[in-house]
Amino acid sequence: MNLANLTTSEFLKGIYANNVAIVSKAITIVESTKPEHRIIANDIIAGCISKKQESIRIGITGVPGAGKSTFIEQFGGMLTDLGKKVAVLTVDPSSSRTKGSILGDKTRMEELVKNPNAYIRPSASGSSLGGVTRKTRESIVILEAAGFNCILIETIGVGQSETTVHDMVDFFLLLKLAGAGDELQGIKRGIIEMADAIVITKADGDNIQRANLAKMEFARALHMFPPKENGYVPQVLTCSALENKGLNEVWTLIDSYCKDMQGSGYFMTNRQQQNENWLTQYLEQELLSEFYLHPKTIEMLPELKKEVISGNTSPFLAAEKLLKALKQ
Repeated sequence: MNLANLTTSEFLKGIYANNVAIVSKAITIVESTKPEHRIIANDIIAGCISKKQESIRIGITGVPGAGKSTFIEQFGGMLTDLGKKVAVLTVDPSSSRTKGSILGDKTRMEELVKNPNAYIRPSASGSSLGGVTRKTRESIVILEAAGFNCILIETIGVGQSETTVHDMVDFFLLLKLAGAGDELQGIKRGIIEMADAIVITKADGDNIQRANLAKMEFARALHMFPPKENGYVPQVLTCSALENKGLNEVWTLIDSYCKDMQGSGYFMTNRQQQNENWLTQYLEQELLSEFYLHPKTIEMLPELKKEVISGNTSPFLAAEKLLKALKQ
């Protein structure tokens, strides 16, 4: 089959059949910024929404060196052993100068990439806040329609706001490395508040004692935060992906959490709120895009920038002048 000229119905048929090549092509179409891809991308998403299956969406973040890739590879492999179909969306840092991206997660997850019940999709973060591509939500919809029931989303984890990924997952997992001397100081309060669980990684060898100490420190710290709106108290666990220890406990916690939230109705309420946020954010993105593509913006903005740079006018007056012209 020639993937270059697939119709919408062919895309959907391939996605429903879990044809990985077509799933990948569909995500590429959805991520594309080319205007000619917009219509077919919207049709693909519309067809996938009606077919998407139940899933658990798990966000995974942590500072570089916390072992995210190793954790995800071992954790994903364990989930496939339990009969799950696992999709991993990883987001690599893009260069702010060249817009290039390493996209190396497939090479870092050598075993998982060969697993027939797993799918790994690296994407460049571009300028997206929190290291999550603008189209990650659409990718999730496609993957769920393809039958993947465990979606793991790895963020860059280098200090950007993680709110974006938090707003598209059911469970938010924070990985932390013990022994770095910054157990509590080196992580932002906001990320801890968003976390549903903190996992101290690399709890093996000489690091076991430090991992257990970090676990106690984080557990004490979490009790200082107000309860979450769903009443859940975040947990702290330790694990060693290298020795395959503690991963079962992490999954048991996530599975138990999701079942409890489904029983209380919070799971669905949270998904509905996320969909509303999705709509709002998409509208904001589209309005911003239309603003910069407007003929008057294209005509006036370069000169206004020169006036601001030279100090002949203030940024606020320049903005007001352009906005007033757009309203006429």
